[in-house]
Amino acid sequence: MEEIIPKEEFNRLMKVSGEVRGIGPKNIAEFVFREKGKEGLEKIEEVIAKLGYPIKYKEIKPMDFYPVGLVAVTEIIIKKLFGYDDKKFREIGEFEVKSSPIRRLFIQYFISIKKLAQGGPNIWRRYHNSGDLKVVELDSKKRYAIVRLENFPLHPLHCQYHIGYLSTISQLVVGKKTTCQETKCNFRGDKYHEFLPKW
Repeated sequence: MEEIIPKEEFNRLMKVSGEVRGIGPKNIAEFVFREKGKEGLEKIEEVIAKLGYPIKYKEIKPMDFYPVGLVAVTEIIIKKLFGYDDKKFREIGEFEVKSSPIRRLFIQYFISIKKLAQGGPNIWRRYHNSGDLKVVELDSKKRYAIVRLENFPLHPLHCQYHIGYLSTISQLVVGKKTTCQETKCNFRGDKYHEFLPKW
Protein backbone atom coordinates (compact mmCIF):
# COMPACT_ATOMS: atom_id res chain seq x y z
CA MET A 1 0.00 0.00 0.00
CA GLU A 2 1.26 3.47 -0.92
CA GLU A 3 2.51 5.57 1.97
CA ILE A 4 0.07 8.43 2.55
CA ILE A 5 2.69 10.82 3.86
CA PRO A 6 6.33 9.92 4.60
CA LYS A 7 7.31 10.27 8.24
CA GLU A 8 10.13 12.66 7.27
CA GLU A 9 7.70 15.01 5.50
CA PHE A 10 5.27 14.78 8.41
CA ASN A 11 8.02 15.70 10.89
CA ARG A 12 9.22 18.59 8.71
CA LEU A 13 5.71 20.05 8.36
CA MET A 14 4.91 19.69 12.04
CA LYS A 15 8.08 21.65 12.81
CA VAL A 16 7.13 24.57 10.54
CA SER A 17 7.31 27.70 12.66
CA GLY A 18 4.00 29.00 13.94
CA GLU A 19 0.62 28.01 15.25
CA VAL A 20 -2.95 28.38 14.05
CA ARG A 21 -6.22 28.53 15.95
CA GLY A 22 -7.99 25.18 16.09
CA ILE A 23 -10.85 26.51 13.97
CA GLY A 24 -8.61 26.05 10.88
CA PRO A 25 -7.97 22.29 11.05
CA LYS A 26 -11.41 21.78 12.61
CA ASN A 27 -13.17 23.36 9.62
CA ILE A 28 -11.14 21.28 7.18
CA ALA A 29 -12.22 18.18 9.08
CA GLU A 30 -15.83 19.38 9.12
CA PHE A 31 -15.75 19.82 5.34
CA VAL A 32 -14.54 16.22 4.97
CA PHE A 33 -17.13 14.99 7.49
CA ARG A 34 -19.93 16.55 5.44
CA GLU A 35 -18.66 14.93 2.24
CA LYS A 36 -17.27 11.59 3.47
CA GLY A 37 -19.05 11.06 6.76
CA LYS A 38 -17.73 9.73 10.03
CA GLU A 39 -15.79 6.97 8.24
CA GLY A 40 -13.89 9.51 6.15
CA LEU A 41 -12.89 11.47 9.21
CA GLU A 42 -11.80 8.33 11.02
CA LYS A 43 -9.55 7.41 8.08
CA ILE A 44 -7.72 10.72 8.43
CA GLU A 45 -7.38 10.26 12.19
CA GLU A 46 -6.05 6.73 11.68
CA VAL A 47 -3.33 7.94 9.28
CA ILE A 48 -2.24 10.80 11.52
CA ALA A 49 -2.24 8.57 14.62
CA LYS A 50 0.13 6.14 12.87
CA LEU A 51 2.46 9.09 12.27
CA GLY A 52 2.62 9.69 16.02
CA TYR A 53 0.07 12.48 16.41
CA PRO A 54 -3.20 10.96 17.66
CA ILE A 55 -5.94 13.57 17.40
CA LYS A 56 -9.71 13.65 17.29
CA TYR A 57 -10.74 16.57 15.08
CA LYS A 58 -14.13 16.90 16.78
CA GLU A 59 -12.29 17.51 20.07
CA ILE A 60 -10.13 20.32 18.71
CA LYS A 61 -10.85 23.53 20.60
CA PRO A 62 -11.55 26.30 18.04
CA MET A 63 -9.66 29.10 19.81
CA ASP A 64 -6.70 27.08 21.14
CA PHE A 65 -3.46 27.15 19.18
CA TYR A 66 -2.18 24.08 17.29
CA PRO A 67 0.93 23.56 15.12
CA VAL A 68 0.31 25.22 11.75
CA GLY A 69 1.81 22.12 10.12
CA LEU A 70 -1.30 20.19 11.21
CA VAL A 71 -3.22 22.07 8.50
CA ALA A 72 -0.81 21.02 5.75
CA VAL A 73 -0.61 17.43 7.02
CA THR A 74 -4.41 17.19 7.07
CA GLU A 75 -4.63 18.58 3.53
CA ILE A 76 -2.03 16.13 2.21
CA ILE A 77 -3.83 13.19 3.83
CA ILE A 78 -7.23 14.10 2.37
CA LYS A 79 -5.70 14.63 -1.06
CA LYS A 80 -4.15 11.15 -0.95
CA LEU A 81 -7.18 9.44 0.61
CA PHE A 82 -9.97 11.08 -1.36
CA GLY A 83 -8.30 12.42 -4.50
CA TYR A 84 -9.20 16.03 -3.76
CA ASP A 85 -8.01 18.38 -6.51
CA ASP A 86 -7.24 22.13 -6.46
CA LYS A 87 -10.93 22.95 -6.87
CA LYS A 88 -11.79 20.98 -3.73
CA PHE A 89 -9.18 22.83 -1.70
CA ARG A 90 -10.61 26.13 -2.93
CA GLU A 91 -14.02 24.86 -1.79
CA ILE A 92 -12.54 24.24 1.67
CA GLY A 93 -11.43 27.90 1.77
CA GLU A 94 -14.93 28.93 0.72
CA PHE A 95 -16.42 26.70 3.42
CA GLU A 96 -14.20 28.35 6.04
CA VAL A 97 -15.74 31.75 5.25
CA LYS A 98 -19.33 30.52 5.04
CA SER A 99 -19.28 28.08 7.96
CA SER A 100 -20.36 30.72 10.49
CA PRO A 101 -23.75 32.37 9.69
CA ILE A 102 -22.98 35.23 12.09
CA ARG A 103 -19.63 35.96 10.45
CA ARG A 104 -21.23 35.75 7.01
CA LEU A 105 -23.95 38.26 7.92
CA PHE A 106 -21.43 40.58 9.57
CA ILE A 107 -19.21 40.55 6.48
CA GLN A 108 -22.12 41.06 4.08
CA TYR A 109 -23.79 43.94 5.86
CA PHE A 110 -21.24 45.74 8.02
CA ILE A 111 -17.90 45.65 6.20
CA SER A 112 -16.80 47.54 3.10
CA ILE A 113 -13.97 46.34 0.89
CA LYS A 114 -11.84 49.21 2.22
CA LYS A 115 -12.49 48.22 5.85
CA LEU A 116 -11.76 44.60 5.00
CA ALA A 117 -8.42 45.60 3.44
CA GLN A 118 -7.52 47.69 6.50
CA GLY A 119 -8.57 45.00 8.97
CA GLY A 120 -7.18 42.00 7.07
CA PRO A 121 -3.76 41.96 8.80
CA ASN A 122 -5.41 42.08 12.24
CA ILE A 123 -7.81 39.27 11.31
CA TRP A 124 -4.84 37.18 10.16
CA ARG A 125 -2.96 37.83 13.40
CA ARG A 126 -5.97 36.78 15.48
CA TYR A 127 -5.86 33.31 13.95
CA HIS A 128 -2.12 32.83 13.22
CA ASN A 129 1.00 33.67 15.22
CA SER A 130 3.22 33.39 12.14
CA GLY A 131 3.14 34.88 8.67
CA ASP A 132 2.30 38.46 7.74
CA LEU A 133 -0.71 39.39 5.63
CA LYS A 134 -0.78 42.78 3.90
CA VAL A 135 -3.09 44.37 1.38
CA VAL A 136 -0.47 46.11 -0.78
CA GLU A 137 -2.90 47.57 -3.30
CA LEU A 138 -6.63 48.23 -3.44
CA ASP A 139 -8.30 49.80 -6.45
CA SER A 140 -12.04 50.17 -5.93
CA LYS A 141 -12.56 51.70 -9.37
CA LYS A 142 -10.77 48.94 -11.26
CA ARG A 143 -12.18 46.45 -8.73
CA TYR A 144 -9.15 44.50 -7.60
CA ALA A 145 -6.81 44.08 -4.65
CA ILE A 146 -3.35 42.64 -4.22
CA VAL A 147 -2.99 40.62 -1.02
CA ARG A 148 0.51 39.60 0.05
CA LEU A 149 1.30 36.80 2.49
CA GLU A 150 4.88 36.78 3.72
CA ASN A 151 6.82 34.31 5.87
CA PHE A 152 4.26 31.54 5.41
CA PRO A 153 5.73 28.78 3.23
CA LEU A 154 3.35 26.05 4.41
CA HIS A 155 2.39 23.84 1.44
CA PRO A 156 1.12 24.36 -2.16
CA LEU A 157 -2.25 22.79 -1.30
CA HIS A 158 -2.86 25.57 1.19
CA CYS A 159 -2.40 28.15 -1.58
CA GLN A 160 -5.60 26.80 -3.16
CA TYR A 161 -7.36 27.15 0.19
CA HIS A 162 -6.32 30.83 0.29
CA ILE A 163 -7.65 31.40 -3.23
CA GLY A 164 -11.04 30.02 -2.19
CA TYR A 165 -11.04 31.98 1.06
CA LEU A 166 -10.10 35.34 -0.49
CA SER A 167 -12.49 35.07 -3.44
CA THR A 168 -15.39 34.14 -1.13
CA ILE A 169 -14.79 36.81 1.50
CA SER A 170 -14.44 39.43 -1.27
CA GLN A 171 -17.63 38.20 -2.91
CA LEU A 172 -19.59 38.51 0.33
CA VAL A 173 -18.35 42.06 0.86
CA VAL A 174 -18.92 43.42 -2.66
CA GLY A 175 -22.05 41.36 -3.36
CA LYS A 176 -20.99 40.16 -6.79
CA LYS A 177 -19.05 37.31 -8.37
CA THR A 178 -15.36 37.46 -7.52
CA THR A 179 -12.35 35.66 -8.92
CA CYS A 180 -8.96 35.18 -7.33
CA GLN A 181 -5.63 33.92 -8.59
CA GLU A 182 -2.24 33.46 -7.01
CA THR A 183 0.21 35.63 -8.94
CA LYS A 184 3.29 34.94 -6.79
CA CYS A 185 4.12 31.88 -4.72
CA ASN A 186 6.90 30.69 -2.42
CA PHE A 187 6.67 27.31 -4.11
CA ARG A 188 7.32 28.80 -7.56
CA GLY A 189 10.47 30.62 -6.46
CA ASP A 190 8.96 33.91 -5.26
CA LYS A 191 9.79 35.48 -1.89
CA TYR A 192 6.14 35.52 -0.82
CA HIS A 193 2.61 34.67 -1.90
CA GLU A 194 0.49 37.27 -3.68
CA PHE A 195 -3.17 36.89 -4.49
CA LEU A 196 -5.27 38.97 -6.89
CA PRO A 197 -8.98 39.05 -6.05
CA LYS A 198 -11.10 40.79 -8.73
CA TRP A 199 -14.77 41.72 -8.59
